[in-house]
Amino acid sequence: MPIIVTLDVMLARRKMRAKDLAQRIDISETNLSLLRSGKVKGIRFETLEKLCQELDCKPADLLDYEDEGGIV
Repeated sequence: MPIIVTLDVMLARRKMRAKDLAQRIDISETNLSLLRSGKVKGIRFETLEKLCQELDCKPADLLDYEDEGGIV
């Protein structure tokens, strides 16, 4: 899939554990784990907004796009 979730990078930059983030934005650890691994087919804007608020970032800091041919 050409959409790459870079949530782990932002968690490392903020020195935050995924478990703590899940509690702060009121999402299950399982769902956050699925999102971090890129195994989801979509994300609600509400969830994306909560992630951005808690991590003090923009959606582009959490998601990246890579063309299937490897060209961005």
